[in-house]
Order: sequence, then structure tokens, then C-alpha cells
Amino acid sequence: MIQTISDALATQGYDTMTPVQEAVIAPELDGKDLLVSAQTGSGKTVAFGLAIAPTLLGDEEKFGRASAPLALIIAPTRELAMQVSRELTWLYGKAGAIVTTCVGGMDTRTERRALDRGAHIVVATPGRLCDHIRRNNIDLDDIRAVVLDEADEMLDLGFREDLEFILGESPATRRTLMFSATVPAAIAKLAKSYQRDAQRVSVISDTKQHADIEYRALTVNPRDTENAILNILRFYEAKNAIVFCNTRAAVARLTARLTNRNFSVVALSGELSQQERTNALQSLRDGRARVCVATDVAARGIDLPNLELVIHADLPTNADTLLHRSGRTGRAGRKGVSALIVPPKMRSKATRLMGWAKLDAEWALPPSAAEVNAADQDRLLNDDAWSTPAPEDAVEFVAELAKRYTPEQLATAFVNLHRARGSAPEELSAPGEGKDSAPRAEFGKSVWFTVSTGRNDGAEPRTLLPMLCRVGDMTRDDIGAIRVQPRHSYVEVAEGAVSKLVNALGADMKAEDGVTLTRLDGVPDFGPRQGRPEGKGSGYKDGGNRRPDRAPKPPHRGKADYNPDAPKPARKPKPAHDEAPAAAAAPKPRSTAPAKGKRDATRPPKSHKTERTPMKSGDKPKAKPAWKDKPASPPRDKPAAKSGAKAVWKKPAKEGSAPARDAKPKSGYNRAADASKRFTPPGGKGPGKGKPKPAARGGDARPSRPKK
Repeated sequence: MIQTISDALATQGYDTMTPVQEAVIAPELDGKDLLVSAQTGSGKTVAFGLAIAPTLLGDEEKFGRASAPLALIIAPTRELAMQVSRELTWLYGKAGAIVTTCVGGMDTRTERRALDRGAHIVVATPGRLCDHIRRNNIDLDDIRAVVLDEADEMLDLGFREDLEFILGESPATRRTLMFSATVPAAIAKLAKSYQRDAQRVSVISDTKQHADIEYRALTVNPRDTENAILNILRFYEAKNAIVFCNTRAAVARLTARLTNRNFSVVALSGELSQQERTNALQSLRDGRARVCVATDVAARGIDLPNLELVIHADLPTNADTLLHRSGRTGRAGRKGVSALIVPPKMRSKATRLMGWAKLDAEWALPPSAAEVNAADQDRLLNDDAWSTPAPEDAVEFVAELAKRYTPEQLATAFVNLHRARGSAPEELSAPGEGKDSAPRAEFGKSVWFTVSTGRNDGAEPRTLLPMLCRVGDMTRDDIGAIRVQPRHSYVEVAEGAVSKLVNALGADMKAEDGVTLTRLDGVPDFGPRQGRPEGKGSGYKDGGNRRPDRAPKPPHRGKADYNPDAPKPARKPKPAHDEAPAAAAAPKPRSTAPAKGKRDATRPPKSHKTERTPMKSGDKPKAKPAWKDKPASPPRDKPAAKSGAKAVWKKPAKEGSAPARDAKPKSGYNRAADASKRFTPPGGKGPGKGKPKPAARGGDARPSRPKK
């Protein structure tokens, strides 16, 4: 091992190496491409830092002047990239390496200036690195090694095209190292395409996966989810804790709730800027914040030394996410707790997730308020403050307190001050099977009241209950049954809450909007229960509570039972194919009158394709013969057809017909102005007959045609 690297490890307190670190620095793997899979929290960042050190330094112990980068480290998320940069900074610090980051959310101009100044190692996210390559901001000609950290996560996030572009732009002589917790088929295919004779390194620990993590599955009432998270945080009092949610909205809501309960909390989600996300993680490392509420952006690679508790407020979508979330604790031999919040309806899903991840969890209820207080007392009794001497500047003050107050007063003040520092625990309800709460117990002794509003006034139990709790100084547990009638309602009130109700309403017993309450001596007579009328979905199988004006339905008469011995009905004989029925064979008499809507056979057919011969100048229109005196049409006179034109039938003129009026050319002929073509309604009042038609507006209006 290179001396400067060995000195850096010793400074950090690395006495022994993890199995994956020992595997990658084996002499037979020097200079070869690697495909490494190891458990979460096994020290993969330091492992690939040690693996590429001989490739970057060669026989030297320190780097030379920085110019074009020698190595690319690609990580899926900004947080993981920043963390890798910190790890490599101290690992190569004594060797004089310059490590630069290129991640989304940061100023590209600042990153470009850093690249122009020179860097030995560039840690980047795929999208931002592709952007710098396309803009020619980074020179990849001297790249000796490319490391893909959490390669399976990058493929899941849709970075396959970016990775292929980056590897395609890198020199072919480079080393390619892929590190991942799992190696699915997509990773193996990518390795086959962009690695040369890659060596497969799979590190399986002798101990069980996540052996340092205690898994607890806590069955919680759905409406007490946030209260259960509060109690879990108070019960363990971890130095650092992460609460994972599935959505950004859930992160914002839970962060606000914990802040209101005096928890030092930060949020971490994709909607925050990179500066805000960096500050949040730094607050956890510095101790300024104790709880982080995050989405799955914090599920990969984030290493917080003091993280002791992981809470899954929402169940993860798959087993891999469960492993990576929980893997934020129990790292490098430290102990941790992973608690899953499981509503009753999600128990089967939680069981499947644990089975797929091959993990065993202890099923229990979340800590109650009494258990939280008991844990506080145990921590208080075992606190180091009892054996720590008083500061020199407080000795006189301690003597003054002991002289002025009794031991009991001092102990009481100490307990009160201790409890005031933390949030009070919450009382949790028992989880119900498939319901939001456990079945309600028997109500007990009660008094009935009449409320002067009913169904006709729009009253409903969901409106009466909050109104009575508000004006009567009661809770929902003080009110029993509510029966709404058409004109009034009945309300059952616990006997112990009657005095509060009477005192709150006063002597007149008036509530809101003129509603009054009257106390009854006993249980009221509700009368027969009015059900819904019979119909679809009524649910009255016995016919009860039906409308009085509807008779019961007659029994359904189905088909008779099948009897194989019964004679079959005779079939009607079918006529032969060559024989026609008598009715069809008899000819029908044909009427001599033309059928309605049909044309006379002697009349030439009309067609939309028939063309009229245009009139020439000086011709007169032909008079239309009367229908009754019309003789048979003569044979058609078909002119010789021209080439490419169809023959057109020409109507012959009748001998002895009256001369037609002067006609205008067809192009200027106006049929609407010709009174002879107009329709004459029954009664003989057409244009020019009877009452004169009013003149049209305008100077160009045509006068009515004079009477003939």
C-alpha cells in the first residue's frame, strides 16, 4: 500500500479493514476492471478509493500539478456525491490530491472555473457531468479510472443513457469499477458492454445481513401515526434519527408537527435546493439538529456517525429500499434500530417486505406514554450528571440551593426541569382490525335529551355531534346514540357529563341558531324504524318496511323441471326447397294506377347527370305541356357522342304549342323572379292575388307583379 494512503488511514483510526476493502486491494486485481457487490455500510467508498490509488499514483506517493482529471467518481444523488468527496479528500489528503465536485443544484460557472484550475479527481452526478462534457468544460483525455458508485440505483433513476455517454467519451484504456449493493441483470449487461474482462468480487459477510440493526414492526392505529412517531423518538432519545416518508408533502407536514413539539428537526427532499440539503446534513453531523425527515433521496450512501434510529413513517415500495433505508444505521459495527409504522391494513405488505429482504422483525405496539416516562426515569437515574462535580464557578450557588431548599424540593425541581426539556408523550389508542379505532365499549348510565331540530331542518349526526361538544363543554366520548327524527332529534348523554352540559347551556338550554335541548325522564319511544322503500339495494329480504301501496311481487314462474320421459312436441313440417308455399306461388293482382312515389314508365327518367342544352340568344322557352294530355314520348334522339363526352338526352318540342315568352340566357336567368314557377297554396292566393305583398326595403325593390 502507498505510504501516504496508509498514513491517512491510520490518522482516521483504521486499525483493521472491512472484508470488501481487503478484497479489492488484492494483488491479483491490480489494474483490472471490477464488478463489486457488498452489503450496505460495508465501507465501499474507502474500498474503491484504495482500489484506484495505484492506477492514479503509480510508483509515486504524491500527485503532481493538477490539470486534466485522472479519475471520475459517479454517484446517483447529490448527497452521496458530496459524501464521497469528503471521504476521498481525507483519504488522498496527504498525497496532495485535489478533489472537485460537479453536482446538480450548484452553480455551473463555479464548477467550470474549478475544472479550469485543474483537479485530480472529479466526483459528479450523471446529469451534471454530461452537461460539462457537452459544453467542453472538462477534458477526459487523461482519465485513468471511472468508478460507478451505487450503479443499480443510477439505473433505477433512469441514468442509463447518461452513463453510456460518459463511458463512451472516456478513453478506452481506462479502468472501470462498478460498486453496488446488488447486481441485477441490467448491471451485468452494462458491465459486459463497457468493461474489459471484469473480475467479479462478491463479499458475503459471515454474519447475517444487518446483524447490528434491531428491526421492530409496530402496529399503529392509522389516526395515531404521527403520535406514535413522537413516542418512538422520545422513547429511544437517539443522538440522530431519520424518519422516512414516501412523498414531499408528508415530509413537510411531519416536519412542521415535530417542530411544533420542540424537536430540533430538519427536512431533506428533492424540492429543496442543494445548499439547503447540504446544510441539513451538516446540522445533523454538528449536533444542531437531532431528527431528519426525508424522502428516499437520503436512503443511499448517507453516513451519519451518530445515527441510531430509523423510522419508516410510510412503508417502502420494495425490499431493496427497505434495506437501504435501514442501512443508514448500524454502520461500521455500530448498533441501530429500524422501526416500521404498520397500520393494520398494511400488515400483510410489511410481512412480504420483510420476507423478500430476508429479515426478522419483532411485532409489537408503539411505546405508550407510561413506557416513555419510565424510559425517561431510567435515563435520569443513570445519567452521568450525578457523578460529575459542580463547576468551580457554581460551588457557592450549589451550597445556597442546598441551604435554602429541602431535598424533596430540589428533587421535584430537577424532575420538572428535566421533563420540560422534551416533548410530553402522547396517549395512543389500541389499533383496530380494519378500522381506525378499537370497538367502542358499553356506554353506561346515560340521560336522554330532545334537540329541537330534525331531518327536515337538515340535521345529521355528523353535524349535531360537533355542535354539542362545542357548546356543551363535552367530548365525543360523553355522547352516545343520536337518533334523528323528521322534526326533532334524540341525544344520549353520559350521566357524568349532564352537569357540564346544563352549566354550559344555562337555564334556557339554548345551543346555537335557536336550537334548544329538553331533558327527558326516561328512554324515548323512537317508534318503528323507517327503512328504505323496496328496490334495488334495499336489502329487505323478508319484505318488511316496504311501501304500503306496493303489493308483494308474485313468485317467479320458471321453467318446468326437465323430464326425460316426457314426449317431445311435434315440429312443423318444412316445405321442400323446390316447392313454394301456396300463398307465395299465387300471383298478386297488379294495380293499373301508378304507385305512390314512382314515376310513369312512359316518362323519361331524371338523373343528376342529365344536362340541359343551353338556350341561345333569341330562343324562346318551351311551354310545359299539361300532364293529362301528354302523349307517349317519341324515341330518343341521341346525337353522336363526341370523344370523351357522354350522350345527352334532348327533350323534343311539341307541335302546336304556344309560343314561349322571351327568355334570357341561362347564365342570367332568375327562377325566383319568374311568377309562373312559384308555388300557389290552396285557396288561389299566390303572388299578385288577394292581399298585395308589402314592398321590400331599399330603392332596388321590385314591385309586385300586376294581376293578369
